[in-house]
Amino acid sequence: MSFVFPAAPAASVPVLDSELRFPVHRIYCVGRNYADHAKEMGATVDRSQPTFFLKPSDAVVTDGRDVPYPSATTDLHHEVEMVVALRSGGRDIPVDGALEHVYAYGVGLDLTRRDLQAVAKAKSLPWDIAKGFDASAPISALRPVAAGAHPQHATLSLLVNGEPRQNADVGDMVFSVAEIIHELSKLFELAAGDLIFTGTPAGVAALARGDVFEASLGGVASLHGRIV
Repeated sequence: MSFVFPAAPAASVPVLDSELRFPVHRIYCVGRNYADHAKEMGATVDRSQPTFFLKPSDAVVTDGRDVPYPSATTDLHHEVEMVVALRSGGRDIPVDGALEHVYAYGVGLDLTRRDLQAVAKAKSLPWDIAKGFDASAPISALRPVAAGAHPQHATLSLLVNGEPRQNADVGDMVFSVAEIIHELSKLFELAAGDLIFTGTPAGVAALARGDVFEASLGGVASLHGRIV
């Protein structure tokens, strides 16, 4: 096969304590998956249907690299989230078999151009430009499930410049990991290499150039980085 120009290298995420890397297929994100965050954003939780959106696969920022402050915004917000990495997929995956498709867990930031999101909401427009921009998905190394159990109750937290910003238990999610996979698979054919950002708790706030962030998911994963 010949391409018109050289194909871009595949986006990938490191695997903890390994030389292996996880090739990224798609990045799915869940909105309003913590009731306290939905409330602070002036929204309500719809328990009948999760809110989903996507980011491009090459939005990941890995290996502790600096995160560039994005263009076209003056209100960049952090949203710390547990991330699920899939080793397999399919359509219409049942809840009771969903966790069999999970390869690993990590922690990441769903960076958001909040001012652009507010404009989109006011005009009933899509959120794409507020969520799917370059370098909008910093992510930790992934810890395979084989190295630990599926996190049912783990502390999800974020410090910015050493000060606490967000803190919650992943057990507080409105939709569990298994339910998220089930619902997503009714809308998309999931595949090996998919990442799922599972939603953020309350406490989202602005980031500025020079800020240093530290995100963690219990004893599962940690992420350190800087906005430049």
